[in-house]
Amino acid sequence: MGRLADVFGWLGDAFTEWRNVRLGALQFPHQNTARLTLVLLIGLSLTLIVVRLALGGQPGRSRVALPRILPWVRRSPLAFVRHAPLVPFLIGLAFFAVALADPVTTLRREEVSYPGRRIGLLIDASSSMMAPFSTTRLGTGGGIAFSANVAAAEYFLRLRMRGKYHDLIALIEFGNEAYVVTPFTSDYENVLLSVSLIGDVNEWGQFPDQGTIIAQAIEQSVDLFKAFDFLHAAGNVLVIFSDGQDTQVKVHGRTVSEILEGAVETKIPVYFIRTVAGAEAGGIIPDDIWKPAVERTGGKFYGAANETVILNAIHDIDRLSAGRIEVKRYTVQEPRFQAFAMAAVGFWTLALLLQLIVPYFRRFP
Repeated sequence: MGRLADVFGWLGDAFTEWRNVRLGALQFPHQNTARLTLVLLIGLSLTLIVVRLALGGQPGRSRVALPRILPWVRRSPLAFVRHAPLVPFLIGLAFFAVALADPVTTLRREEVSYPGRRIGLLIDASSSMMAPFSTTRLGTGGGIAFSANVAAAEYFLRLRMRGKYHDLIALIEFGNEAYVVTPFTSDYENVLLSVSLIGDVNEWGQFPDQGTIIAQAIEQSVDLFKAFDFLHAAGNVLVIFSDGQDTQVKVHGRTVSEILEGAVETKIPVYFIRTVAGAEAGGIIPDDIWKPAVERTGGKFYGAANETVILNAIHDIDRLSAGRIEVKRYTVQEPRFQAFAMAAVGFWTLALLLQLIVPYFRRFP
């Protein structure tokens, strides 16, 4: 299944690249190689034809005995259709020649659309995350809420990687203050590495802010969207992993509702996975603060009393986080041969299937 997903992922990337190709903007640094290859192929084909004609005159080598065809049986006007598989083969050959010329795009700015979201991942690293929380499918970890949250964040990332998405991910660790560990990037592996680093127990022990101010982290996240000029774009999401042990309703003179108002106005839904063992939604006092505030953003609050709720919440967020994002991309000598190579293989495959599957295309004239 993993290899099949990789194949579909490659096809999806090639199709997206094909949609974004502009022939007028392409350069062909190896066009002489492509010309030489085509000349050699044509020369080889002509040589084979000449050899076949020369050998064809020898008795018994290539002649087939057939019964006499009556003169009143006329040749079908559609007889030429049996050569139809040659058409996609020649089209594929043209695409192969273009791919062989190694088309590239020079420095340019383009706006492309991908399936995915801009996702801010917020992980609580406060001292209250030492509370016991056992997991099995997410990994045993240290049997504490912090380890469970880090494992849940990693599980969410890998779930997005296995899908068709090209998300832009930012990672934020928070306690009394919020720290941007990884700014927005499409490099999932880089974010996974950052998650594993902050999940190290020794590294966590050196985290300077052991309190919990969730509103501060949300405010920092909204500022990060603003810094990347994403604030008023569609496709923004915040996902919080925390035990929710925060009853502080004011930060910098602003209430939680006022801070989340920025997320409401800019349409950034907030999904909050609150991890406290044995406590469902409403099971702890801060839930009465965070549940209505989060739901006002268009997001959802999950009272994760156990590992099953966490996993269900992650899959629910993954389902709700489908969509497309528009991104500006700058390219310098980016190769574009993949789309043409895929087209060549596709047309050759079509020609082969027509020849092998449809009996009419193998009919003797």
